[in-house]
Amino acid sequence: MHRHTPIRLAQWATVLALGCLALAGRPALAAAQAQDYSAAERIIFMSEHLSAVKPPQLLEYSFRKHGTLEAGFEDRVALRLSPTDAGVCCDAEADFLSAERRTRLPEVEDARANPVILYFLEHDVRDMNRLTKGQPNHFRKRIRMAIYDGARVEHRDAHYRGRSIAVQEVSISPYDDDPNRERFAQYADKQYVFWLSEAVPGGVLGMATRMNNPEAGAEPLVVEELVLDGATLPALPPRQAALGR
Repeated sequence: MHRHTPIRLAQWATVLALGCLALAGRPALAAAQAQDYSAAERIIFMSEHLSAVKPPQLLEYSFRKHGTLEAGFEDRVALRLSPTDAGVCCDAEADFLSAERRTRLPEVEDARANPVILYFLEHDVRDMNRLTKGQPNHFRKRIRMAIYDGARVEHRDAHYRGRSIAVQEVSISPYDDDPNRERFAQYADKQYVFWLSEAVPGGVLGMATRMNNPEAGAEPLVVEELVLDGATLPALPPRQAALGR
């Protein structure tokens, strides 16, 4: 591995109000379980997605961006999992996109949940900062708050390598009640969806964001999708379903 400054996700967890701590390993997970966390937080951040992984292993994902706001593209994400110093799974490092689009992120030590979730969200936060000039910590906090209070959890069917599998779908809309919404109103109608399953390597089938156009009936401004190789994602849930309307 290339040795960047490692993290145990305490940095991200500070602004996520501990929501990501379980990604950092067993001590953090034990502390987190003593707290009151939502079902969505436990599914996304506190499940041991990597428990069945035998390192070293490479998990590969496709990444696709499309919509009316900017030019779309297709790219790749590679998550490298290696044994920790104790010989268990896993220290993790990712190549998140490529060339000028690459998002440089540090290694995650002793990960138990799948760090691709963190990498996807950090990529999204940086992109929201680029589009709106808003503070990254504000977007991190809104995502954490929405996962804690406002997430919708559904059971869905998906496909992985030609077979049907059960997945848990978690959807959030972090900026619906954001007091700063008017500062970036064009981009605030945004939905995040996570699909997780014990039936796939690394536990994460895929993730997506959809930034809706304020004009009724218009095509989305931006859709970004990360999909595990060999998987087919369910359709994005309708906007009203994600909001519980």
